[in-house]
Amino acid sequence: MPLTQPPRDCPLCPRLVAFRHEAQRLHPDWHNNPVPYWGDEAAALIVIGLAPGMKGANRTGRPFTGDYAGDLLYATLKKVGLATGEYRQTPSDGLELHNTLIANAVACVPPENKPTPAEQKTCRQFLTRRLGEQKPLAYLALGRIAHDSLLTALGEKKSANPFAHGAEHALSGGARLFDSYHCSRYNTNTGVLTTEMFEDVVGRAAAYISRPALSLPS
Repeated sequence: MPLTQPPRDCPLCPRLVAFRHEAQRLHPDWHNNPVPYWGDEAAALIVIGLAPGMKGANRTGRPFTGDYAGDLLYATLKKVGLATGEYRQTPSDGLELHNTLIANAVACVPPENKPTPAEQKTCRQFLTRRLGEQKPLAYLALGRIAHDSLLTALGEKKSANPFAHGAEHALSGGARLFDSYHCSRYNTNTGVLTTEMFEDVVGRAAAYISRPALSLPS
């Protein structure tokens, strides 16, 4: 059966493999491998990020765990009722996601947090297979790369669904896409993204999947 996410020690992207191996040498106790999806396997909302952070998910092995982006993301998911428990930047913190699954456009940590277009294309095959098996009500894309990679994986036209913070897109498959700037420390420190802006988008996505009149796309 074709894999729906990269295997441990995935060999497909030479630059990312070399970067990962160097991290393994420097930090042998870290995860230093493709970071698997995490959350509710039957989720109605799939959150798509960019890629693992070096000292975040690449270290801990859980998406958005161990860096500031996770602080904001998980606090917001808790606030809107999509997570329970305490987030403590470690996979053993007991945090649980509800009706929500988190994935990344690229599963391995890239140098300078910048995967190349070729790396995005190579890794997208896994996301495409996963999304072919699951039909969520909504997606939340964190940043333009996540937005574009998701649309390509779904076979949707980018021209018909341009990225913009706070935008909502009705996709041809029946799901709805919500866009947000990435919840990185850089974006929040520079004022590109505020907590209020982020909470607004995530709250709308949570409300959308909670409406009782909705049913899963066929």
